[in-house]
Amino acid sequence: MAARPAPPELAITFLYFRDLPRAMRFYEEVLGLALAIDQGWSKIYRIAGGAHVGLVDETRGMHRAADPKPVQICLRVPDVDAWHAFVASHDVAALTSPRDVPSLGIRAFVFEDPEGYQIEVQSVLPSP
Repeated sequence: MAARPAPPELAITFLYFRDLPRAMRFYEEVLGLALAIDQGWSKIYRIAGGAHVGLVDETRGMHRAADPKPVQICLRVPDVDAWHAFVASHDVAALTSPRDVPSLGIRAFVFEDPEGYQIEVQSVLPSP
């Protein structure tokens, strides 16, 4: 049996878009992500650590944009309420109010990016 190779250096989840420039503006302006790798029709943004999201022009990528979007990007932040106020100022789709989910130990809200991918923003609930 072959030896296990070195572990991955980073992780990229690719999402496919009909309007790549619009998606780029959203991920840069609303989520504040920095472009890490520019491949032309594929833009890879660093989320945190080795986690990245790739935005792909559907006309060039391996897949096509489709509905519904059975994918959620989850961002853990230190202050979910501050993030909610910021995101609400950007007129995003399907924005919910923050709510506590004691069974998961989080406070969270969700909204959608310009093409319907769901974004969850969450913070850890304080210990009782």
